[in-house]
Amino acid sequence: MSFGLSMLWFWTAYILVTIIGIMHTVFNWKVLKMEAPKDVEFKPSQVPAYTKTIPFHVIYNIVIFPVFAYIYLKQVVPAYIWNEALIIAMSWTSITIVFDLIGWVLIKHPWYMTFKEMYLDYQPWITLIYIAILISPFIAAWFIYIHL
Repeated sequence: MSFGLSMLWFWTAYILVTIIGIMHTVFNWKVLKMEAPKDVEFKPSQVPAYTKTIPFHVIYNIVIFPVFAYIYLKQVVPAYIWNEALIIAMSWTSITIVFDLIGWVLIKHPWYMTFKEMYLDYQPWITLIYIAILISPFIAAWFIYIHL
């Protein structure tokens, strides 16, 4: 189909998941008053308002990514839907892994994590997130297939 269109839906899903995660953290901080103790220095990725959201990260991804994969795959000729699902599963997951490494580990910003924090301390969640993104196109293709 179209790599450009696939990327439009991928980045829409990725940005939406990120915004939802940020909003959840802000909700915990502002509404639920989950704050770090004042006398202890924390990285943003270690504050309670964020750490309490971590189990939900997989849920955001397994709900959002199949929706955008579905939007994309609805435009694919039914005979090629499983091939296209495989292509976007591999490309979306690969791009996410590379972009996460660059954007959350290598580029230093207030929310960055060390390699250990991202890929060891964030287990099993980061692996489950990548699996959720990998299977999302197949979930979407299955919904399209059963409704043909």
